[in-house]
Amino acid sequence: IAATQPSTNWHLQENARDHHTSKFHSEELIVRRGQAFVVSFNGVEQPEQNLTFIAETGPKPSKLTKTQATFGISSTVSKESWSAVLQSTSSNSVSISISSPPNAVIGRYKLSVQSPSSGSSSPAILGTFVLLFNPWSSGDDVFMPDKAECEEYVLEEFGIIFAGNKNRISSFGWNFGQFQDDIINICLAMLDRSLNYRQDPVTDVSHRNDPKYLGRVLSAMVNANDDQGVLLGNWSGNYDGGKSPSSWTGSGEILQNWKKSGFRPVRYGQCWVFAAVLTTVLRCLGIPTRTITNFSSAHDADGNLRVDEFYDASGNNLNRTADSVWNFHVWNESWFSRSDLGPSYSGWQILDATPQEESGGIYQCGPASRHAIKEGDVDLDYDCPFVFAEVNADCMYWNYDPATGKKTLIFSQSTTIGEFISTKAVGRDDRVDVTNDYKYEEGSRKERDIFKKARKKLGLEDKFDPTAPTQQEIDQKPDISGKFKVAGPLEVGKDLNLILVLANLQSDAKTVHVNMTAWSTVYTRRPVHEIWKDSISVTVSPKEEKQFPIKIPYPKYQQQLTTDNMIQVTALCHVEGGIQVLVQRDINLDNPAIDIQILGEAKVNKEVEVEVTFTNPIDTEVTNCVLQVEGNGLLKQILEINVPPVKASETSSTKFKLIPAETGPKHLLVNFSCDKFPDIKTFKMVNVIN
Repeated sequence: IAATQPSTNWHLQENARDHHTSKFHSEELIVRRGQAFVVSFNGVEQPEQNLTFIAETGPKPSKLTKTQATFGISSTVSKESWSAVLQSTSSNSVSISISSPPNAVIGRYKLSVQSPSSGSSSPAILGTFVLLFNPWSSGDDVFMPDKAECEEYVLEEFGIIFAGNKNRISSFGWNFGQFQDDIINICLAMLDRSLNYRQDPVTDVSHRNDPKYLGRVLSAMVNANDDQGVLLGNWSGNYDGGKSPSSWTGSGEILQNWKKSGFRPVRYGQCWVFAAVLTTVLRCLGIPTRTITNFSSAHDADGNLRVDEFYDASGNNLNRTADSVWNFHVWNESWFSRSDLGPSYSGWQILDATPQEESGGIYQCGPASRHAIKEGDVDLDYDCPFVFAEVNADCMYWNYDPATGKKTLIFSQSTTIGEFISTKAVGRDDRVDVTNDYKYEEGSRKERDIFKKARKKLGLEDKFDPTAPTQQEIDQKPDISGKFKVAGPLEVGKDLNLILVLANLQSDAKTVHVNMTAWSTVYTRRPVHEIWKDSISVTVSPKEEKQFPIKIPYPKYQQQLTTDNMIQVTALCHVEGGIQVLVQRDINLDNPAIDIQILGEAKVNKEVEVEVTFTNPIDTEVTNCVLQVEGNGLLKQILEINVPPVKASETSSTKFKLIPAETGPKHLLVNFSCDKFPDIKTFKMVNVIN
């Protein structure tokens, strides 16, 4: 090779099209492993047949760690190793097709070429390229045979996350934005900031061919615990010093902020934020990934497949243990094979970046095979017992007397944990229920057998547990039953009207003393502020049903509400001569709606006006109104607009302009906040035409 540096043509457009990487809009070549890409360069002397290529990645590339490959020109593509096939030559330029093996290490590579005539001088550097996982290639661990699923779980930048509670499932849009500028570099930087890389960079990089390994490392890096990762969790209800978790509308802003601050953790995240950011990073790297919402999700801190909740005589949740049942919890599923476990455990794998419990000494979780969870194979890697408990734990409700330390079982439940497990449909904005992929039908013989199998594998069957209730306690039957019924709208700004219904199940009259409380909570059901309490004493005739209306006025709860808009109402019923009955309901209040209208046709590179309207439903003015808007292909960056205060019952209208950059269906995400209604979200699909 002459002294001149060769000039390289990476054929960016053709390669990106063939490798499903066009959405990156990158100046650097981004390709997928196990598939050929074309590169041309000049400044090479004949004959080309004797050229040697070197592809290398990581801090100390070597053949031993599979981070360096040296290969000459051959007539056919090798399936097992890197190879180069001559495409064409002209007087001074060579065009080569380069293929990587389907299990190559992913990351940024340097490509060099050496020709015999250059003697012992160092190889000429052709440049760098990025290699990703390839779900379109049958040899790859992440191979996904269904092309529509590849489109959704790797290439789709818009997602829908389900939240609320099992009685009232709500949803909101999210901009994963895995193809936004610089996100791929931030994802690669994340790998280089992990504890594993810091401890042993050479070994860490050599494992980057394995989606199991990367999934686990990234589940740790997305939370800030242990490693100064991306997001700091906060479940207190007070988010001073950062952004409230419910205010984010996409991952891009979070990842960019992390990089801009010199990689200091971004404040604040809760489960869906951790899960959404992990989705972005894994989709960006080419691992098919989706978010999953589990309703009534158990956090079993002590590993006994049981969640204990304690209440005092007034009906207050005492928050005494690390165990809890969240209204919902969001985690991830990623698609890859499990050669370590066997073919039946391949497919969807659970990863969870929310820092709940340590695994291997740090806050990381997974990959747990979804099939292993369904079959109760809790002894398999990784973290199956914790995930199994999230969807299967039994619930015990106790009355606890702080003065004496005495606890009495009120009742136990084995069918209420892990319901309506939800994810977004492929190619549509609908909810799909995947509960049956996690467990056999609740209450069925098979489901109980699997639960016993899991207990046995965890060594819980034979061990005496002094904290467990006796069979006598479990079997005791209450004299009355109770429930809270909703009587009126569940909307922030309106009074909350409920009915406590008590029914006497016996043939003699019962006297009942009822202590009632209402607390605002975060979505993990952690009590934050007491809103209301009351007590009544009643006599209920044999087989009679009595109704007691309850009204909690808006001004009474308005100050206490968290951004989750959740209220937990509890009635602890002390039945004279009988056992206590706990009646409970988690109420989710809806925010008022905001509306988006596109005023005219959305065309590429043409301005189009958008109007967002909000009607103030309460009888006081709302202030500190801010509108945040984002959308890939519609806006270059996030738009933040300060909106004037909105008087009682008035409607506010805000207009702004978009210039769509590309055709096709695009999603516009809007978040409206004011002093009385934080984080009202909506999204609209905008079809952009030529």
